[in-house]
Amino acid sequence: MTTTDPVANLAALIRCPSVTPAEGGALSLLDTLLSPLGFAVEKMVASEAGTPDVENLYARLGTEGPHLMFAGHTDVVPVGDEAAWSHPPFAAEIAGGEMFGRGAVDMKGGIACFVAAIARHIEKHGKPEGSVSFLITGDEEGPSINGTSKLLEWAAAKGEQWDACVVGEPTNPDQLGDMIKIGRRGSLSGRITVHGVQGHAAYPHLADNPIRGLLQLTHALMHPPFDRGTDDFQPSNLEVTTVDTGNAATNVIPARATAAFNIRFNDSWTVESLRAEIIRRLDAAAAEGELRPDRAPVKYDIVWADRPAHVFLTRNNA
Repeated sequence: MTTTDPVANLAALIRCPSVTPAEGGALSLLDTLLSPLGFAVEKMVASEAGTPDVENLYARLGTEGPHLMFAGHTDVVPVGDEAAWSHPPFAAEIAGGEMFGRGAVDMKGGIACFVAAIARHIEKHGKPEGSVSFLITGDEEGPSINGTSKLLEWAAAKGEQWDACVVGEPTNPDQLGDMIKIGRRGSLSGRITVHGVQGHAAYPHLADNPIRGLLQLTHALMHPPFDRGTDDFQPSNLEVTTVDTGNAATNVIPARATAAFNIRFNDSWTVESLRAEIIRRLDAAAAEGELRPDRAPVKYDIVWADRPAHVFLTRNNA
């Protein structure tokens, strides 16, 4: 294939079903694209107990400075109900001048364009002065444990240093260059489990439905808003992302119910202060017991996801 064509590059990448943590052929394809251009391509597999191994890629062209690094990821989120797609998620079909497929924007499109850009430069001007590298992870959309951070550590241990970095994430709302990011919101996830008493739906007085309590707790997490935003960030926002009981029966009150949530937060909060506020809300809601009169407070546990992302902001200190 012609690496100078970003459309062909993107189509080939989309056709790789690289749902986290599967490599799906995407990193092997990048090796095929970059090696003929003179890049030295290396792959490293990152591991950690309790998480799946993830393959990552580092490729460098040149040995001198200055050194420009392009950072990105080839993994994509799950497709959900594939039958509900208007175009197959891994077919890279073009309709109305747009290419459809999982990862087209986030962020195989950025990788496809960067590959085409360096290939065109080499074709027209030869190898660039200094060095250009690709630092591509397969663990950005998942736990993000065996991805960029470990790949950076691995590369730094080999003596790699960079002067600047371009990240291919899709941050421009309408057109390329219409937004410049000076920071990143934090991200915190957790899972709540409400404990009840299993029983038959016909005899609710002998049971305690945890779903009632879970509704109470999740409502408290989403209302009122955590803040009104800052000069640099939009308001912090919490979304409940899954609710589950593991109950297949329609006439059985389950013994427990769980809900997972994620909050993207601004610099009004730290991870520690946000956790404290969430616990405060949950405790207050659990004590109210308004959904079922004459019952004990809601019993719940919360487990926080590993490695929350801290809020980051580049301030003007001039």
